[in-house]
Amino acid sequence: MSQSLHPFTPSTRSVRSPNLTSSPFKQCYSSPKLSLPINNRRFPVTSVKLSIRASYSSDLDPTSSQVLLASSNGKSFVGGVSSPATQTLPSPDSGSIEVDSVTETELKENGFRSTRRTKLVCTIGPATSGFDQLEALAVGGMNVARINMCHGTREWHRGVIERVRRLNEEKGYAVAIMMDTEGSEIHMGDLGGASSAKAEDGEIWTFSVRAFNSALPERTINVNYDGFAEDVKVGDELLVDGGMVRFEVVEKIGPDVKCRCTDPGLLLPRANLTFWRDGSLVRERNAMLPTISSKDWLDIDFGIAEGVDFIAISFVKSAEVIKHLKSYIAARAHDGDIAVIAKIESMDSLKNLEEIIQASDGAMVARGDLGAQIPLEQVPSAQQKIVQLCRQLNTPVIVASQLLESMIEYPTPTRAEVADVSEAVRQRADALMLSGESAMGQYPEKALAVLRSVSLRIERWWREEKRHEAMELPDIGTSFSNTISEEICNSAAKMANKLEVDALFVYTKTGHMASLLSRCRPDCPIFAFTATTSARRRLNLQWGLIPFRLSFSDDMESNLNKTFSLLKARNLIKSGDLVIAVSDILQSIQVMNVP
Repeated sequence: MSQSLHPFTPSTRSVRSPNLTSSPFKQCYSSPKLSLPINNRRFPVTSVKLSIRASYSSDLDPTSSQVLLASSNGKSFVGGVSSPATQTLPSPDSGSIEVDSVTETELKENGFRSTRRTKLVCTIGPATSGFDQLEALAVGGMNVARINMCHGTREWHRGVIERVRRLNEEKGYAVAIMMDTEGSEIHMGDLGGASSAKAEDGEIWTFSVRAFNSALPERTINVNYDGFAEDVKVGDELLVDGGMVRFEVVEKIGPDVKCRCTDPGLLLPRANLTFWRDGSLVRERNAMLPTISSKDWLDIDFGIAEGVDFIAISFVKSAEVIKHLKSYIAARAHDGDIAVIAKIESMDSLKNLEEIIQASDGAMVARGDLGAQIPLEQVPSAQQKIVQLCRQLNTPVIVASQLLESMIEYPTPTRAEVADVSEAVRQRADALMLSGESAMGQYPEKALAVLRSVSLRIERWWREEKRHEAMELPDIGTSFSNTISEEICNSAAKMANKLEVDALFVYTKTGHMASLLSRCRPDCPIFAFTATTSARRRLNLQWGLIPFRLSFSDDMESNLNKTFSLLKARNLIKSGDLVIAVSDILQSIQVMNVP
């Protein structure tokens, strides 16, 4: 195992030239001093390239290392003694590079600095399931398509997955697919096949656990939990879909519960139900239900077979559930590349928040259901806590639920909704998610356009105001290798901001180093190069990453030359652009101008 740093020494900036006859240890830890102002941003490379590589052997103490100085003549010097330089594998013979076509157009038209950093997730439903509608969302900036297993059949969802895959193949997009499980919380039935129903103030509705052989009677709703009628009491408050509609229990008749609507609103199929008594959530029965139901396991098998990129688990109560699911996926998935997203939407989730986030590949702040389990005034602080903790632990986080709820029915959002979206972007969440707005709303493309424009404006304001991160990010390295990667990415991000570079390049096989760069939230975009299509799609969820698929070798100089040639041929970069490149192949960092 080896780690290396490869700084390109600028020749025009009064740099102290390395004296290769002096102590290599002294030269390794001497940093060049720049004397010219940084707004002159051309960095011609000198004839000597200095490389620091810490070499380790499994037979040696990993804390001890040899330090090598490599010069451009193909020799390396170990303690002043010349030896052959380390050989690298030749670059694979591949002349192609893949990037999302929408991103490519945006880069050409607006430049690096104008690219959107916050990613956008759209729930796919009846309003957006067709090929043309999916393409419109992709053109509008959709990075991840979410399918909600609460609604529709598996055959319907399979059709959506096939159309998204075809869209990617034929049109050059990189839209990832997230499958969201239903969970085993108490919820309504399917409203007899209707897409929605309107509950008016004062109306009496019946919530029943009975199975109806014929059509549902008027103002009757099925409930999936057999003990519902026994558990509720007259006077309890029943919240539908996190409080979007409220009822008061007025009478119990066997398996039926009569309720009066106190807050009118739209009832959606399979919406979650919670009930409160004397100002407190009644949660004993929910706490006894398993996190992953028998239906969820069948849906998970479906997602694995279809090769989805993410599986989101509802109502996660502990880290053990996530660990068990990841083991299950690893044993059954062909490549084990499906990421697990924990939905934070219950009091149990908040109690075990750090453990759950550490075990997960991502988290979702599901504010609708969360707002039904904690007081409404606590939701904003809970959101900020979750977003910050995910950032600290290097876990992608999605802010979801009711971002633009009014746009289900109206073509423009409320100003309060815009302010809410702005706050999520300001908190530096990785992604924002549309639910009903894109699944069954009347204006899905307009809702997506609002998310996109607000994200771009707040991000630009943040950079213009030079509002660099006030939050100190704690170290997260769990091994010596991870610690080195983390330090390299932290340093690269700081250098990028100070030197005002055009882009950060990261060559990554697993995506880990790209995520570490994303965690730093640098001012410039991050070009993430990875060799597999699945890794490229998964990176599409993380803040600031522009994922490319590119075959590369262990020879970083060859990789850079190849990348520059391919990107210049597509007019994505030009000679003179300043870039910083990092890699998890040799754990290296380089600063250079595009030749």
